[in-house]
Amino acid sequence: MNGRSSKARRVRVPSLLGDLPAPDGRVAGREADSGRRRFLFVVPPLTGHVNPTVAVASELTRRGHRVAWAGHTPTLEGLLKPGSKIYPAEDEAFAAHVEQARRHWTTLRGPAALKFLWDGFIIPLGHAMMPGVQTAIERFRPDVVVCDQQTLAGPVAARLHDLPWATSATTSAEFTRPLAGMPLVEEWVRDQIGEFQLDHGIEDLLDLRFSDHLVLVFSTAALIGDTSIFPDHFAFVGPVLGRPPGNDFPWEWLDEDRPSVLVSLGTLNGPAGERFFQVAAEAVKDMDVQAVFVTPPGTLPDPPPNLLVRGHVPQLELLERMSAVITHGGHNTVVEALANGLPLVVAPIRDDQPVIARQVVASGAGLTVRFARVRAEELREALHRVLTEEAFRSAADRVRRSFAEAGGAAQAADRLEKLT
Repeated sequence: MNGRSSKARRVRVPSLLGDLPAPDGRVAGREADSGRRRFLFVVPPLTGHVNPTVAVASELTRRGHRVAWAGHTPTLEGLLKPGSKIYPAEDEAFAAHVEQARRHWTTLRGPAALKFLWDGFIIPLGHAMMPGVQTAIERFRPDVVVCDQQTLAGPVAARLHDLPWATSATTSAEFTRPLAGMPLVEEWVRDQIGEFQLDHGIEDLLDLRFSDHLVLVFSTAALIGDTSIFPDHFAFVGPVLGRPPGNDFPWEWLDEDRPSVLVSLGTLNGPAGERFFQVAAEAVKDMDVQAVFVTPPGTLPDPPPNLLVRGHVPQLELLERMSAVITHGGHNTVVEALANGLPLVVAPIRDDQPVIARQVVASGAGLTVRFARVRAEELREALHRVLTEEAFRSAADRVRRSFAEAGGAAQAADRLEKLT
């Protein structure tokens, strides 16, 4: 720790009252140059965090700019177009550690899950990525570094090279101060961020989750709530739907004359979701709906006839045919559903999911149930309500319209261009 303690050097954390870092003049005070620029995206080995940046990078490329990536090469190769420029920023030994950490993380809840997220993932990932990100900057010579909120190496390396950097916020949870009710936990997170900067020679501490140049938030006020308190360098651009092309799907199974429901708990919840899927199967079996469950077939060995089990689905295409969504509250699935005007039943598990669930309820676009304790009758009633009560669909459509008006990838690219 270089013999220093972050207790003496508090990280200046943004608050919801506007005490945020002042935007750099390069964000709002200059028109974008017409020349070609270079953008380096620094991302974690998490599909849901990479996907939104893919659409932004594609828009920048379409405009003639050059784009490169720093991260875990195998993960990125599975998500990017062939020939994409990738700089490795993790070794395979650390990647194996990440896989073990993920499995352990899925067994945790509440403060224990949050502590492990930082101690077991975000901080070790930052240290592991630093050499690779530094090399990527030196070789690619970017004009701007775009950093996921969970890749601390990105903003630190950008600051060490005196480069403008932007935050890619793939969840809206951080913009509601979710830990405000637990001040000691909130302070502990700030200390972890401060110590990381001190470890890498930066003493002018910032909250690395929020760039002082540009913060791209893939949501809008219709879901988050009041955004007028944020300064101009916080850009609420709405979701960018950047998933890769989907898998095969038996489209003929869907009956367009019946309501269809997607049930998904994302990619990181594994065995933790087995009970929930069994309860959900019991909930829908006697309803006049058809349900697509995204889970390994062994989870439900004898599904009812109105239920289709698939290990993977072409989610973006499938949502266009759905009537509602049951989900754990992962940000990507929630905003993709709302981008199609679909109401939700949310069963949050951990981390940002309870925050996202509260945002869905506050927007009027859905209901929540208890992930670990929900009974089939309760889930059936919640699903029946979002399918039949017009208020939920109307609210979901209001959010859909706000997303469409926010600008998405094009607006994000506009703001990034102004940094150069």
